[in-house]
Amino acid sequence: MSMIASIIVSILRAFLPALIEQSKDTYIDAKAQPELRSALSNRVRATWGAILLLLVLPGCFTRTVYVPHGEPVRLRGAIEGAKVWVMGADGKPIAGKMDLPDGWYALPIGKDQK
Repeated sequence: MSMIASIIVSILRAFLPALIEQSKDTYIDAKAQPELRSALSNRVRATWGAILLLLVLPGCFTRTVYVPHGEPVRLRGAIEGAKVWVMGADGKPIAGKMDLPDGWYALPIGKDQK
């Protein structure tokens, strides 16, 4: 075991000074590169412009219409598997599912009608 330890110590003594020398800070003055700077700034502007365009455009094609509470609306498309309450023979509501075809009207029930 001491033989392995002495081999490791001798390897570290040989390579450790070289590693320390290589890890010292070295400074190199870089030459200014205005062409590279302008090319990079143009690319960043183009990227941000595309991102902004993608964020703004979807809002231009969406139309929201406010419907006051209690007003009926007509379904534009069929709704498949809508959860509905159906009145049973005894007058009690029964949970069920049904397809609502387009053209049907939907109207919320008021609090006093529940």
